[in-house]
Amino acid sequence: MSDVQAWIKETVTNNAVVLFMKGNAQFPQCGFSGRAIQLLKASGVDDIVTVNVLDDADIRQGIKEYSQWPTVPQLYVKGEFVGGSDIMGEMFESGELQTLLKA
Repeated sequence: MSDVQAWIKETVTNNAVVLFMKGNAQFPQCGFSGRAIQLLKASGVDDIVTVNVLDDADIRQGIKEYSQWPTVPQLYVKGEFVGGSDIMGEMFESGELQTLLKA
């Protein structure tokens, strides 16, 4: 396992809610990342760890390899990969996202 992969694994397992995104919670730098933050906040999550993939090309590529998912943003809850903003939106509409985040 590379240093980047080890760092990603440590980050997602040591924090309850982690969002790998473009930008940060205060200043999302793409619409999908902005939507993901809005969905998390609307679900009542205050403690979100965000990782700006634009700051580090190795992390930007590494997270795609780690999850086997080609796009960002990527949400992890309690170490488990949930999905991107489209999946988050579907889960929010059904109430599943709120339930997952409160568990």
